Amino acid sequence: MEKLQIYPTSNSGVSPFWRDKYERDAKKYWDVFYKRHGDRFFKDRHYLDKEWDSYFSASGKNVILEVGCGAGNTIFPLIATYPHLFVYACDFSQRAVDLVKAHDEYKETRVCAFACDLTGDGLDKHISPSSVDIVTMIFVLSAVSPEKMPLALQNIKKVLKPDGCILFRDYAVGDLAQERFSGKDQKISENFYVRGDGTRAFYFSNEFLENLFYEQGFEVEEFDVCCKQVENRSRELIMNRRWVQATFRRSNDNKKPCDRMTPAKLDQSEQQNNIQPKSEAQERKEVVDNTDIDISDGLALEMFGASLSSHETSVVKLRDSSFNIKLLSKEYQHTCKSTGLMLWESARLMAAVLDRNPNIVSGKRVLELGCGCTGICSMVAARSANLVVATDGDTKAVTLLMENIAMNLESSLLGKLKTGVLEWGNKEHIEGTKGLACGGFELIIGTDVTYVPEAILPLFETAKELILRKVGDSEVQEKPALILCHIFRRVDEPSLLSAASKFGFKLADRWAVNSRESGTMNIIDGWFSEKDLITEIPSSALHILYFQME
Repeated sequence: MEKLQIYPTSNSGVSPFWRDKYERDAKKYWDVFYKRHGDRFFKDRHYLDKEWDSYFSASGKNVILEVGCGAGNTIFPLIATYPHLFVYACDFSQRAVDLVKAHDEYKETRVCAFACDLTGDGLDKHISPSSVDIVTMIFVLSAVSPEKMPLALQNIKKVLKPDGCILFRDYAVGDLAQERFSGKDQKISENFYVRGDGTRAFYFSNEFLENLFYEQGFEVEEFDVCCKQVENRSRELIMNRRWVQATFRRSNDNKKPCDRMTPAKLDQSEQQNNIQPKSEAQERKEVVDNTDIDISDGLALEMFGASLSSHETSVVKLRDSSFNIKLLSKEYQHTCKSTGLMLWESARLMAAVLDRNPNIVSGKRVLELGCGCTGICSMVAARSANLVVATDGDTKAVTLLMENIAMNLESSLLGKLKTGVLEWGNKEHIEGTKGLACGGFELIIGTDVTYVPEAILPLFETAKELILRKVGDSEVQEKPALILCHIFRRVDEPSLLSAASKFGFKLADRWAVNSRESGTMNIIDGWFSEKDLITEIPSSALHILYFQME
């Protein structure tokens, strides 16, 4: 059976609003990155002397500029290897600069670190014009918007000596990290993507990179596209990484370097033959723990089980209790498709309602649809209900849900709360869930599960299959109910009511914060009899719909 996804599956890319926000708040995202990871994320780049020793070891006291210095992973290996070097170091993030200055090896006689936006601030305010011998750009230009890359290079050119050079390493088109963006709405523009934490990455083609530097007055001295296969044998994972490594030299010669066969000039078949590692060491597979490959976006860490923490704990306070809920960090939520890893306002409201009105679930078998990772409604209901089954179609959400239940629920209640994966419309899942309740549930709850039009019919179809309608040959005295709490987004109320009617559900009551239009039964108003509960409503746009079977 085809899987139903209850989140949008379009691949239209990042919306104009978010595209502008990522550009406007780029500094903030990198500050948050370094606040979170400190100097623990990137490896020190000890390969620099192997790749570019002839540049660093040249006679005389060379002056180096490291742009995008981060926590100092380039700086400190360099000054340890080459005692004659003096390094200027700048970064977009002030937090990164502070990490460099706090390093044990930071000495003002060897290093001068400062914060600078390459696309807006003048480097010549910190460095004398035409005084730098070598500029290192290691996985930094890819973080700049393509349209602003010329500004960065012009800024660098001001402080570079007439024959100075740029040592460059950055992501190449076809890298595994780029392939992982496929099918996700994280594309900003051609070869330019946003990561889950709001930082961005561009993947360079040969032609784009050569033309970019040529147009800003640089010529190619060395140019290679490098490939490396990194393997973790214990987990049977292999990842193919691709990056560009090049040297560009400042030149006043206006002649375009078209007379040499660089990779950008080769046809596709020749280019494939040309993409070869630079040495035998780069040709062989290496276990990730023993390799010096610079995986600066942390992809290997994620793939190999040492992933950065993308979770945070949110405290949900009710009248007499509170829950510490582990969920996806806010910095990752804007690009994560798994909506079940977040805490929604409707869940907060419904948890507060159940906390103040235990009679809603008392003695009943309760099912929560699309509970996500938080499960706060199910955990509150477990105090009074006979049985609660918390379900979601996202296995990651269910895994985290089980952690949250174990952390928050009293041991005496654990036996009353069960969890399971339930994809709406999946007959096998439905039968398995029904079996947990001896035939059906007297109350079904869904919070913020009505935002995708394609999911509405399967939602009511599943609810119909799982709601309890008869006990033996007699109808249930108290009619079972389906309660939906939500903010109207992509699906309006008439569409919901129409879908509900197709599967035998009749609206018995409705409630909204600013418009108390109750049905004939006047059920929901009684839940808000306490004034302090009204003050706890997290959003004025929330609605509650109360359905019963016709």
